[in-house]
Amino acid sequence: MTRARPIPTLARRGALLGGATLLAGCALPERAEPVPTERVRNAQVLGLPNERFCVTDPLDLPRIIEEFNQAGRRQRAAFNLGPRGRLPDAHIIAFSGGGENGAFGAGLACGWTEAGTRPSFNLVTGISTGALTAPLVFAGPHRDAQLRAAYTEITAADVLTERGLLAALVDDALADSAPLARTIARYLDDSLMAEISQGYARGRQLVIATTNLDAQRPVAWNLGAIAASGHPRALDLARQVLLASAAVPGVFPPVMIDVTVDGVPYQEMHVDGGTFAQAYLYPPALGESRAERIRQGLTPPSVTAYVVRNGRLALSGGPVRRRVFPIASRAISTLIGAAGVNDVFRIEAAARQHGIAFRLAYIEDDFTMRETEPFGQDFLRALFAYGHAKARGGYPWKQGLPA
Repeated sequence: MTRARPIPTLARRGALLGGATLLAGCALPERAEPVPTERVRNAQVLGLPNERFCVTDPLDLPRIIEEFNQAGRRQRAAFNLGPRGRLPDAHIIAFSGGGENGAFGAGLACGWTEAGTRPSFNLVTGISTGALTAPLVFAGPHRDAQLRAAYTEITAADVLTERGLLAALVDDALADSAPLARTIARYLDDSLMAEISQGYARGRQLVIATTNLDAQRPVAWNLGAIAASGHPRALDLARQVLLASAAVPGVFPPVMIDVTVDGVPYQEMHVDGGTFAQAYLYPPALGESRAERIRQGLTPPSVTAYVVRNGRLALSGGPVRRRVFPIASRAISTLIGAAGVNDVFRIEAAARQHGIAFRLAYIEDDFTMRETEPFGQDFLRALFAYGHAKARGGYPWKQGLPA
């Protein structure tokens, strides 16, 4: 749930009370053996060959391309098209990270439904708070009531529990994410997994990104394939992936995922997908085959790519106190904000190169309310209503980043 925000008060309290002498007798968090770096590509959770991909690894690109080719074949079967039949126009969408700002994307999706123009998406991706939005959007408008509830009825108690004052020194995070795990389980249940599986069978794809902190690599989890596998652990894994994608390092504990490599058990440490990228849609190399068909004079299906940035584009700025925590907090927020804009630019550039229409939504200056407490309902509801109203009236999608 990455978001540019001040370091929590509990972090300052924990750090200020710290000292090496206080560590005596404390049991530090332990973990199982991590996967050797050179074997990361071979690690599996459920034993599915397409359960996940490393989108920055060139050796994984052929597997990703084959997965999309298989999706195209399932689409053709669903529409009763032959191998040369032209597929219907496609719509793909990415929901970015942004913490509480995820209420914007949720409101936009629900308002889009009421406008009567929301398409069925061929590909939905989510990172961090976007990972909590993506499955409900993928399932379709009949899940809008749950999407609204997920962002307007929750409180901080549904997301985290603060740990003791010494958590900064002796634990793996400042807060416990067990409440968030329970919230995820309330929405991601067997019925939603069945709908994700049905969408996958029709050639649609749902991808959630996490960061493998051991390997320092992004991981794109193929939730459609996981749901369609029928594996008895599929639901548990899907919930783990959503929790990991929202696990802000230091604030929430990392999610430890058990894997095997050639039958040998290991454990991976996964955190917020926003650690690597704030938004992700598809590997740029994947679009080259489409661009090549266009250069050859062929007419592949029209594709429109939507990016919902759960945040603002411009950073607000302001004076910084000359103290450690204010300086560190502002530096981190600047880094996250700049990285998020760069991610949008990268997606826009790839889309244009591949002949894909690009549409962008973000929180603009006409939303003036500021957050005063973590996951405050007044802020969440106001931001949801803002996104909802804009989309219900016909969202003014930007066709690119402002100059």
